[in-house]
Amino acid sequence: MLIGEKLRALRAQKKMSQGEIEKRTGLLRCYISRVENGHTVPAIETLEKISRALSVPLYQIFYDGEKPPPQHPVKFDDGGWGCSGRDARILSRFRRLLERTPEANRRLLFCIAQKMSEKKPTRPKNAALVAVPRGRRARVVVLPVRRGRRKINLRGSAIRDLR
Repeated sequence: MLIGEKLRALRAQKKMSQGEIEKRTGLLRCYISRVENGHTVPAIETLEKISRALSVPLYQIFYDGEKPPPQHPVKFDDGGWGCSGRDARILSRFRRLLERTPEANRRLLFCIAQKMSEKKPTRPKNAALVAVPRGRRARVVVLPVRRGRRKINLRGSAIRDLR
């Protein structure tokens, strides 16, 4: 069965018009007609939009059987980190924790991880990282430090560097 015929059959089964599909997907009605008549082959992203508009899983567009096909678990065992043993358990636990984390916190974690992964120049041994308060934000500055303790005064903010 061709994809266009299957889409037309699913649309008729749901008792929807091409105009309703147009409103739900944002695709033009003439494009939907061209797909159903077999004049155009849609991209997979387009098929995803149409399947969402029809409220059917994507596999139904391609599958001819009555009941859903059996699903086999996909295994990715390339020997890398997290494929087996203790690493896999840690990765699994990390995934479960990330699922429960709110979206804003998840974005923050990924941003921090990305910053940490970027290659940064190493600071000299005689320098110190100092957090300089600036309103609600703090700015991190690298300052040269000599032996012993040194009190640094930057724009009224007294900051101590204890070595």
